[in-house]
Amino acid sequence: MFDTMTLTKIVGGFCGALLIFLLGGWAAEALYHTGGGHGEGEGAHGGYVIATADDGGHAAEAEEEVSFEELLAAADVAKGEKAFSKCKACHKVDGSNSTGPYLNGVVDRAVGSVAGFGYSGALVAVADVWTAENLDGFLENPKGFAPGTKMSFSGLPKAEDRANLVAYLASLGG
Repeated sequence: MFDTMTLTKIVGGFCGALLIFLLGGWAAEALYHTGGGHGEGEGAHGGYVIATADDGGHAAEAEEEVSFEELLAAADVAKGEKAFSKCKACHKVDGSNSTGPYLNGVVDRAVGSVAGFGYSGALVAVADVWTAENLDGFLENPKGFAPGTKMSFSGLPKAEDRANLVAYLASLGG
């Protein structure tokens, strides 16, 4: 019924499929890293966290305190658009939902108000409106700002990046 060549082809097919599966897992792990070890219980819920470029894990050096309002007033929309590239994996700005809700018109929009998107409920519990200050707090540490949120992004540690991003989102309008 099965000769040696047929059996060899079947075993080779399974080995090839296993190799493709393992290489796919390796490639996915290079793009995303499993949550865990982020301190304060972050990542303890499991899932994947989007890996982002940062300053090598070094704490920001002591800088003179500049308020978020001042940073927002001096924000660069073009730099904010560049910072938005980290958000594109889950969010769109064309009025359609993706993994996350669309973000055009998000500044001063009611929290959890995008029709057709299933929110976790954690956001509505901490804020009513996406003010620039609320967006700043959320973008700095989503899980710290709204514990239980479905957003797995680890946050933007630099206040200037957050201000630029909020300025870009404000420029999009609704």
